[in-house]
Amino acid sequence: MSDARTLALIEVLLSHPAETDCVESKESQADPHKIGKLISALSNAARLADQHFAYVVWGIRDNDLAVVGTQFDPSVQVQREPLEFWLANRLQPSLHLSFRKVSHPAGRLILLEIPATTSIPVEFDQTAYIRIGSATPTLNDHPERLQALWAKLQPYVWESGIAAQYITSDEVLERLDYASYFSLLRQPLPDNRTGIFERLQAERLIFPDVAGRWNITNLGAILFAKNLKTLEPQIARKAIRFVAYGGNSRADTVIKRQDGSKGYANGFSGLMSFIKASLPSDEYIGTVFREERPLFPDIAMRELIANALIHQDMTIRGSGPQLELFKDRLEITNPGIPLISPERLIDSPPRSRNEALAALMRRMRLCEEQGSGIDKVIKAVELHQLPPPAFRVEDQVQGGAFRVVLYAPRKFSRMTPEERIRACYQHAVLKYVSGEKMQNSSLRERFGIEEKNASQVSQVIRRALEHGLIRSEDPERPRTAYVPFWA
Repeated sequence: MSDARTLALIEVLLSHPAETDCVESKESQADPHKIGKLISALSNAARLADQHFAYVVWGIRDNDLAVVGTQFDPSVQVQREPLEFWLANRLQPSLHLSFRKVSHPAGRLILLEIPATTSIPVEFDQTAYIRIGSATPTLNDHPERLQALWAKLQPYVWESGIAAQYITSDEVLERLDYASYFSLLRQPLPDNRTGIFERLQAERLIFPDVAGRWNITNLGAILFAKNLKTLEPQIARKAIRFVAYGGNSRADTVIKRQDGSKGYANGFSGLMSFIKASLPSDEYIGTVFREERPLFPDIAMRELIANALIHQDMTIRGSGPQLELFKDRLEITNPGIPLISPERLIDSPPRSRNEALAALMRRMRLCEEQGSGIDKVIKAVELHQLPPPAFRVEDQVQGGAFRVVLYAPRKFSRMTPEERIRACYQHAVLKYVSGEKMQNSSLRERFGIEEKNASQVSQVIRRALEHGLIRSEDPERPRTAYVPFWA
């Protein structure tokens, strides 16, 4: 928090006629246990009031809010620990607290800015408190407020956090590619600044701070930043990384590396163009002419990359989406374990941790309509008779990651037994969600196998049945048609 913002914030807080549920004034109260209870109460109350922060100001007289200065010293030791550290160990979940010394013309002040809770009610020494007027009772004693708080916490997501704080309107326009927002939504660009800011605020990309300044939300930054590196580190680390290797292993030479700098929305088209330019092509021999085809279907790459951006767990620090190109495959990895089992991605309604981001990217036509994306990936893979994509959960100890592997063209004879079985299951699911049933003939077509070699497909179906991935639709006519195991 800058000194200018601190002073502006103090003036705003002093302008309030009295203490509120989110603001507490003290002269020199230094009891650490009372401070801990107050932090719990104010953090919970701020979320109830739809505020991003609550505040405690030392050096203010209670009855008339006059600045009188304070002798309170936040660097005091409590049980041989610094006060901030002592409080942090007793607050759950942990909050980022910072005591600020303020040189006010009327006296020395201490300001504590307390973030509103975002996940569960904040407890101090295993008890949650709430602010009601100037009192701080336990939250359990007010079940109606506890219920209301949980209702507020359910929709709160990472997208609402702050990526850039207390910046001018000029800085907002310098950091966000607002023109792309209007272009991607196919809306006319307003001819005045007021119209631009009204739209950005309505979309929750920005919101007002104190003293006429603005804050950029994580949603606004991750989608429309001109340069992610100019924002908070937790946002900058969410930039997309592309790495191309000279062979089929990460031990091979890196031949190309690119760290993205733009937001996901305004940089998506350029990202796709860069990736396609980095891909080798596959020569396809048609009935008359040879033709060059992309190594991977455009729609499959586009949808899988968009899914990695949309469905990642933004709360995992220090990691972002990564695209790794090998000679025989493209691996797309995003932080976080998927909310849907990998086996049910094709048929299940999508669930996203980042609903506002997902909805906005769909409105901008950067990904498919809800519920149709993975279907189109599998359809494109089958049309090109590629090996089936693999969906994997990785590294669950470190918060987890989800990896999709898109394979380069390979004939049926070179597919592994596991790939053939996976392709059979995916084909059965795709047929089922389309209102059809998988048959030996449809699977032959998927693999590009002639009818005289139908026994090869029969073996794949038999193994998929043995693995419990598919079942016969009609037990009395077991070889007629097949459906997924869960159907």
